[in-house]
Amino acid sequence: MLNKDQLELLNEIAGITCNPGGAINIRANGQLAERNVTENINIRTKEDKPGIDIIVKAGTKGETVYIPVVIDESGMTDVVYNDFFIGEDADVTIVAGCGIHNCGEHDSQHDGIHRFFLEKNAHIRYVENHYGSGDGNGKRILNPVTEVYQEEGSSCEMEMVQIKGVDSTVRTTKDKNKKDAKLVVRERLMTHGSQIAESNYVTVLEGENSSADVVSRSVARDRSYQKYVSRIVGNAACYGHTECDAILMDSARVLAVPELDAACIDASLVHEAAIGKIAGDQLIKLMTLGLTPEEAEEKIIEGFLG
Repeated sequence: MLNKDQLELLNEIAGITCNPGGAINIRANGQLAERNVTENINIRTKEDKPGIDIIVKAGTKGETVYIPVVIDESGMTDVVYNDFFIGEDADVTIVAGCGIHNCGEHDSQHDGIHRFFLEKNAHIRYVENHYGSGDGNGKRILNPVTEVYQEEGSSCEMEMVQIKGVDSTVRTTKDKNKKDAKLVVRERLMTHGSQIAESNYVTVLEGENSSADVVSRSVARDRSYQKYVSRIVGNAACYGHTECDAILMDSARVLAVPELDAACIDASLVHEAAIGKIAGDQLIKLMTLGLTPEEAEEKIIEGFLG
């Protein structure tokens, strides 16, 4: 049975308030808490290391897999290795993410290493939410590693969200695309206090007409630090775009490092980066509608990250 804190974390990271049905694997404090499989989606525990294999049958449509992790034990370090095998022509949603509630003196950490193998014309929507809570002095640390291998005609949409409570995170994402394969990444991030967040994306476009669109929107507040590195390698006639758009507040710092590596004359690669404070005219406009400066600021941030 999950306790109150764990249930609250589940709601924050996966929108789960009751059993959603379908395929589900919930991990709590390093142990399996709940699992269900379907006719088209199987989940198996790995035998050689902690983690699971998720196998989606070819042609599966419209199903959702929930694989959230929750931790409320101070001082715990949890590492999992999850592999996803997405069959040809399948189209599914995968809801992952981790929530840490730490009221103790020791650091709590989760490192999730995920590998996705997309067969021909398969499509996934992958949602990864990170969230931290608790009033202890121990840190909440998350270091996700994601690797995506896309066969011809496959597509992968990734939503990476971290808005509250994570003290330190290093996100590493790697993708390799074959012919006509497509990657879309939308990262939303906010740091505050003395939090540190690093995002590292490497996309290799190997096949003709492959593409990648990697976009990060972030807000850095107080004394926090963010680093965004996005590298796109074009080895064929392809299209790649990477963008970092950040709002800087207080005494925070943001470092954006876009990298483009074109090894084919027909590779079209583009990068954009913009870092700055909230525009004064935006604040004034909202304040004329009756909002306080603080309320206007929050409304702008909400819209920016929405």
